[in-house]
Amino acid sequence: SISGRERLSEKDVLAAAGVGHAQTLPFLAASDVRDRLLATPIIKSAQVMKLYPNRLVIAIEERRPAGLWQRDGNVSVVSEDGVPLIDLRDKSYLGLPFVVGDGAQKRLPEYIGLMKSAGDLSKRVKAGVLVAGRRWDIEMTNGVTVRLPEENPGAAVDALVRMQNEARILDRDIMSIDLRARDRVAFRLTEEGVAAREATAHKPRKSGG
Repeated sequence: SISGRERLSEKDVLAAAGVGHAQTLPFLAASDVRDRLLATPIIKSAQVMKLYPNRLVIAIEERRPAGLWQRDGNVSVVSEDGVPLIDLRDKSYLGLPFVVGDGAQKRLPEYIGLMKSAGDLSKRVKAGVLVAGRRWDIEMTNGVTVRLPEENPGAAVDALVRMQNEARILDRDIMSIDLRARDRVAFRLTEEGVAAREATAHKPRKSGG
């Protein structure tokens, strides 16, 4: 008997376990079956028991797809604990949180927490890029890059949400928002934004009287 299956079929579990109908229970090592099951990425935990005279009991817990991870141009579906499950081929996974970079999959829970803090603004997020294994850059769907600090990135996300609610900052002609410093926010303008600022700066003032 097999319990705990969600995405795997009974055939899949037996194949991963290396168990066939021709095998006899006395000569089957339960520990070997368990080790083979645990070598399958989608299987998080497994218990195997032999019940004589002729019954094998397998209980598994499957890992669930929690995010997408891109490295070296390849995109994998990964579990919350960072284990790559399959290559991305199914469009049904495209709505999962998307992280990029070496080690980014191991910090998926942290990134998911940041997206929850962002609330509705998370719908405008394209991906989280782990920079040097230390901090996140948030890539927005409109091309704006938001640079988060290494320490307390959640507070920076809260500040971004406030700026968007109060000033619609992400809708302006900017390329990036740097939130890494505690006491200031730095912006990099697009070429259009620079041109508009220069035009405003050189616009002659009307004299009074």
